[in-house]
Parts: sequence; C-alpha cells; structure tokens
Amino acid sequence: MNHWLLNYSVDWGMRNGHTPICSVWIILFAPLVAAALIALVTPKWKGVSAALSIGAIALSFALSMGLFLVFAVKHIAHQPHTIQWLVVGDAVRIEFGMITDPLAMLMLLVVTGVGLAIHVYSLGYMKGDPGFSRFFACLSLFTFSMLGIVLSNNFIQIFIFWELVGASSYLLIGFWFEKPSAAEAGKKAFLTTRIGDVGMMLGILLLWSRAGTFNFAELQAKLPSLGLSPGILALIGVLIFTGAVGKSAQVPLHVWLPDAMEGPTPVSALIHAATMVAAGVYMLCRVSWLILPSATALHLIAWIGGITAIMAATIAIAQNDIKRILAYSTLSQLGYMVMTVGLGGPTQAMFHLTTHAFFKALLFLGAGSVIVALHHEQDIWKMGGLWKKMPITFWTFLIGTLALAGVPPLSGFYSKDEILLLAFEKSTPLFIMAITTAFLTAYYMGREVFVVFFGQPRDRHSYDHAHESPLVMTLPLIFLALLSIVAGWHGRVPDFLGALPETGHHSVLLTGGLIAVPLFGFLVAATIYWKPEPSDAPVKAALGQLWTWVENKYYFDELYAWIVKYVQGTIATICDLFDRWILQRLGIGGLSVGTGLLGRTVRLLQTGSISGYAFLVGLGVTVIIYCVVVR
Repeated sequence: MNHWLLNYSVDWGMRNGHTPICSVWIILFAPLVAAALIALVTPKWKGVSAALSIGAIALSFALSMGLFLVFAVKHIAHQPHTIQWLVVGDAVRIEFGMITDPLAMLMLLVVTGVGLAIHVYSLGYMKGDPGFSRFFACLSLFTFSMLGIVLSNNFIQIFIFWELVGASSYLLIGFWFEKPSAAEAGKKAFLTTRIGDVGMMLGILLLWSRAGTFNFAELQAKLPSLGLSPGILALIGVLIFTGAVGKSAQVPLHVWLPDAMEGPTPVSALIHAATMVAAGVYMLCRVSWLILPSATALHLIAWIGGITAIMAATIAIAQNDIKRILAYSTLSQLGYMVMTVGLGGPTQAMFHLTTHAFFKALLFLGAGSVIVALHHEQDIWKMGGLWKKMPITFWTFLIGTLALAGVPPLSGFYSKDEILLLAFEKSTPLFIMAITTAFLTAYYMGREVFVVFFGQPRDRHSYDHAHESPLVMTLPLIFLALLSIVAGWHGRVPDFLGALPETGHHSVLLTGGLIAVPLFGFLVAATIYWKPEPSDAPVKAALGQLWTWVENKYYFDELYAWIVKYVQGTIATICDLFDRWILQRLGIGGLSVGTGLLGRTVRLLQTGSISGYAFLVGLGVTVIIYCVVVR
C-alpha cells in the first residue's frame, strides 16, 4: 500500500511541480465531512457512523503517509497552497493556506496515526453507549480542528482552528454531560484555555501592527528588518506563548487537564497524547523563528516548562486514579517539551512530542482496557494481580511505562536523552529539575504498574470477573507498543526535521547516569510497592506535611476558587454599588434605562417567524432601491 501511495503522490507532484494539492485538502476536510454526515444523516445508524469516522481518518492517514514518503524518499520541494480569503485594501490580507513542510508532515502522521488507533479502539470501548454516533461525530470534528492547526500557514487561520479545537474538546470532555463532574470539567477546560487565548490574540495583533501580515513565511522574512526593540520582541513572544500555556496546560493554567479525565478514556488518549495538548508545543516550534531572537522570552518559557515538569511529577506520586496519574505525567512531559523550546531546542522538543504521542496514547488506552475489565473502576487501590488476567494489556502497558521513563532502547530514551543533554549544556538549575523529574517519572509509573498489575487482588469480585479486552481494543495497543519501541531509533525524526544542533562531547559517566536515573526510580518503587499488600504509608511518613500538599495538588484549585469568590466578587460588588449610589443619583443612570428600553423595543422585531423576517428583508431592499434610484 505504501508503494502505491508513493507512486501516486510522486505522479501528482511531478505533474503539478509541487506537493499534490488535492491530497492536502482531502487530509484536512475528510474528517469534517464525516462529522457533518454523522450529525445530520446517520445519527441513528451506529455502525455507519463509526465507519464514516474511521474511514475519514484512515483516508487522511493514508494520504499523509503518501506525502511523508514523497518528502522522505523523493525529496520533492514543498510549495504553499493558498487561497485569498479576505482582502481589505492594502491594509488587511487574510489567506486560507496550507503549509506542507517537514514539521507539518511529521505532525500530520502523529495526529492521523495515533488518532486512527484511538478511533478503532473506541469501537470496543464505547460499545453500547447511547451517544455512540455523537461520540464519533465529535471525534471527527476534533480531528479536523487539529489538522487545521497543523496545516495553517498564517496566524489568523491557526487561531481560528485553535478555537475550534477548544470547542470540540469541550464537547468531548463533557461528553457524559449528565454527570455534573463531566459538565464542570468541560467548562473548566474551555474557560481556562480561553485565558491563554486572549494573550495569544493580543500577541498576534501586536505583531501584525508592526509587520502588516499574518503569513508565517512573510513574517519570518520581514522580522530582521522590522527594527523591533528587544522589549517589543519579548512582549510579542510572551503573549503568543500564553496561548501555548493554556493549550499545553503549563503553570498556572494547568488545572484543567487532570479534570479532563471525566471524558471517556479514548478522549483522554486523544487530548493528552498527540493532539490538543501537543498543539501548544507544535505552535511554539512552528514560530520558533519569532521566539529564538528574544533571550527574555526564551528564559521565561524555559522556566515555566521546568517548573511545570517537576511540579506535576511530584503531584503524580500521590494520585490514586489510574487516569489522573497519567494526566499529571502528561503535564510533566509537556513541561519537558516547553522547557526544551525555551532552551533553544525546537527540534528536540518535536522529537519528544512525537515519541511521547505513541507511548502516552498507549498508556491511556491500556488504562482504559483495565477500567473496562473492572466495570469502570479507576481507583488503583481496588485493583491488583491483573497481569495474569490481562497479559496483552499488561505487557503493552509495561512497554509504554518503560518508554515514558526513558529506559533504553525504547523510543522515550532517545528523545528524553536529547532534552537532558541540552539542559546540561544550557542551564544547571534546569538540568537538576529535569533529572529529578526523570527519577520521579520512573517512580510514580513503577508505583502504578506494581499496584495495578501485581500483588494480591484487593477487590475479589472485580478480579474474578476481569478478562482481557476484545481484539478491537488490544490491536491498537500492540500497534502503539511497536511504535513506542522503534520510533526513536537511529534519530530518524530529527533527521527528517533537520539535523540536531551540534552539542559538546559528553562523558560516559554522564550518559550512564542518564540511564541509571530511571532504573533507580523503578528500584525505589519496587522496594515500596512490589508486595502482596502495597501501601503509601512509608512514603507518607517520609514526606510528612509535603505529602498533604502534593496530594491536594498544591491547592491551586482552592486558590482559584477563593480568587473568584472573594476578589472578583468584591470588585463586582463595588462596581454595583458605584452604579447604584453614584451614577444613578447623578442622573447618568438614565442612559442605561434608555438603552434597556431601546433593547426591549428592538427585541420585539425578533418574532421567530420566517415570513416576518422575509418581509423585513424585502422592506429593507425596497428602501435601499428607493434611496439609490429616486434620490
């Protein structure tokens, strides 16, 4: 099949002289067409709905593979595919364009490849759910939105798809909206990420006011000649970075990501692995030419990433929900990637983003397999001894765990090793934070594996009824496990993006130390938890009050609730009193009264009657014709 795709793509490329434009548009819009058909035509036919959704992403994946082979084998140069969307004089020119460079091609493969595995897995996981068709419609809409971010060649387009990703993730996180916790989690994710999006929009507008264009290629060419001061350049970079802080859940906007576990497990895998949370890192790598010239922006980005990495890792050691442990692990690994961009290594960040997508999707789907086997139980302390009952889930989950921890020769070792070596060269404090995070990652993942799969069953009824998941769920696990093993070999990903920058010579002692850290983390976890009746008691005793802080996630949620209730509430009360007792006493309140009366009058025109609206449209057209012709 790959041979056919290669020949097909090369033929298109030769005839058109550039990347096959038809393929690029199909890759983007196939999931959108599937979402529309499912929502409007096939909502009652579950099998057809699933087939449309899976077929669309399979088509996108196949065409993405064909384009990838064109670049990797034939080295056909890419050309932009652009349509003029909105032109207002010489001041505003907005395009709808596609970019198909190696960065986009790699991300296309990650999104469609991992997404296809998750779509297939969902057939088994969501079986019997009353919202089966709605789930696949939302899944396809999300895929379309994410592909739009990947392919966008300008800031306006990427921002539109950025918001579509937020809207579709809201639908997926709150999919089981009848549960109050799921509905609240969806709203929390939507509102929290909007905070970062406001800053991103301000940064885009500030850059446009100086450059007069939104196009990435034009901006990159113009940037050296714009004469931007270091302060303005740093401000633009930091404002655009706030969008990544929201989407990639960096401190202090990280609080939405763990709550997103309220969605179905395939949603957790999709959002936490290759797509939504990766969008922020991808965007930073896409505009690295804008960030790299500002030392101030780089410094802030690196420290935000480093703090997020170690903070999330410490929280993960005290979580008891099988999915929340993985959620905080995702936060930690995203911190690694953001820190790497701040250290001037976008290629290393994309390398880790790619490998992380495979093994983190594998871990979430493995957790979902356990959850289904135990009748939707998620507390790890009600599990135990499952490795005999679920051998495929266990072995694939173990592969994902070792890859996440950075154990050679799995993919995570190669990508994480590049990050740690970069941190060692650029910043000693950040290197210490990163290496500590690596130890904690191995420790909390070892804790999860030993408690869930080993020891005595702690819920005998659930254990007796547990069994391996069906083939439709285990095949994606095997596929992702294979990718988790081989994705980092021979540095293929950095070679495709462009060779990694030259680094200094590192001693055998340093390299050995980087290998020993995760092994030591697993050893500590095994000493504490590889027992018939494991317990957190020794760790609680050792950490004392610190355990309470990490168990309660450093009280971020409580802090934000206090700010909303007292700070925002107090400001609102003061504004209300000022309006009532000062403005209205001075007669200025009459303006608000008049505005209210006018609004209620105009509202009467909104009758809801189509014939009434048609009459008003016709009346308006008649008045316009009269003014133009008669007068």
